[in-house]
Amino acid sequence: MQFTKEDFGQEFKWGVSTAAYQIEGSHDVDGKGFSIWDTFSNKLKRIAGNQNGNISCDHYNRYTGDITLIYKLSIPNYRFSVSWSRILPQGTGAVNQSGIDFYNRKIDLCLELGIEPWITLYHWDLPEALQQKGGWTNREVVTWFSNFTACCAEHFGDRVKHWIILNEPMVFTGAGYFLGVHAPGKKGLSNFLAAAHHAALCQAEGGRIVRELVYDSKVGTTFSYSHIDPFSQDEKDIRAAKKVDALLNRMFLEPLLGMGYPIGDLKILKRIEKFMLPGDAEMLAFDMDFIGLQNYTREIVKHSFFTPFVKARIVKADQRDVERTVMNWEVYPPSIYNALKRFNSYPAVKEIIVTENGAAFQDLIVAGEVRDTQRIKFLHDHIEQVLLAKKEGVRVMGYFVWTLLDNFEWAEGFYPRFGLVHVDFETQKRVVKASGIWYRDFIRCKGREDIIDHKL
Repeated sequence: MQFTKEDFGQEFKWGVSTAAYQIEGSHDVDGKGFSIWDTFSNKLKRIAGNQNGNISCDHYNRYTGDITLIYKLSIPNYRFSVSWSRILPQGTGAVNQSGIDFYNRKIDLCLELGIEPWITLYHWDLPEALQQKGGWTNREVVTWFSNFTACCAEHFGDRVKHWIILNEPMVFTGAGYFLGVHAPGKKGLSNFLAAAHHAALCQAEGGRIVRELVYDSKVGTTFSYSHIDPFSQDEKDIRAAKKVDALLNRMFLEPLLGMGYPIGDLKILKRIEKFMLPGDAEMLAFDMDFIGLQNYTREIVKHSFFTPFVKARIVKADQRDVERTVMNWEVYPPSIYNALKRFNSYPAVKEIIVTENGAAFQDLIVAGEVRDTQRIKFLHDHIEQVLLAKKEGVRVMGYFVWTLLDNFEWAEGFYPRFGLVHVDFETQKRVVKASGIWYRDFIRCKGREDIIDHKL
């Protein structure tokens, strides 16, 4: 299908996304406190190759050049997160003015260059001081997060109008408090259910606070979503796929929409009621202005008698001999179409923004240029699927690429490269990839003739 940016309409928002811990570095300077990812990588050494985000892309010191790159790539919207422990080093209490000043400089530079800033309040970097009190398993986190949200709204709300409350709560609670493969490295069903319920309360309460404190705000939150298909049409595989879908795709969305947890399709979730207090069912619900969809792949699910709680397992891409990324995720563009259609099927979802979509491949560097043809095709094919959904009436109004810079990719360290811009982590040199040029040319406004130096 032939298509252009104009096919999406003038109101459609094009952007790029980043996360504080993954790019900022400067993990212990200017009053910043430790986050759970500082502890997970430095003290527990749980990252591949014992790597850490202490320096990463050094964005804290190089933000001017990075935001200028966004401008030169003609990207009109920039989604970034704020580091909780850079603003409140102990998670609560005294505000670190240096942290406030840093984000004020970022916001002001974006606005000066005509780039709309979108703030994500929580992108997985809980202050370590709060984790010492139980972190997301402690119900007090609702108060801690509410105070942090109010602090950000007070200091940035005069200029920032687009707000995202949580980034992928299923991932940071599941990987961090059930599987233990992400910070803070906790395991167990009780840890997960407590953390999940408190995160669900926070996503709604955070929305209420921003709407109250920020005039004319647009408030949303983001969910990871992978289209789920059963391995076969065997009844056991179909049931297994339905359970995994309830857990991965619906567990946080449906309570937000006032539908409660999807206990009917995943009975084990009934145990979450242990952590609920009177009135919680109502507190979980909030009418967001938009829902952020974050899609990378689809999952194939098979019945597994030996897997506790869900009796299901995901059949990995390399076991199915399909095209895949270096994350071992299947390249399957219709997944984003199916995800959009699914979100759109909820009448209470007003608007959908694709807040993350991208891929990590083995980029080819030739004569100082980064030729990432696989990423270009990935972006083209997924954007095409977004347009197909939009033409069918889906209320999708934006698309953000993950991500601007190659960065610290959580437990996988620096090996997976998702960026539109290549980063040499030894020299901090930035080189715009062929995909960055492609994205610029696709979204560039007519009449704008910026020239970009590939070796910036």
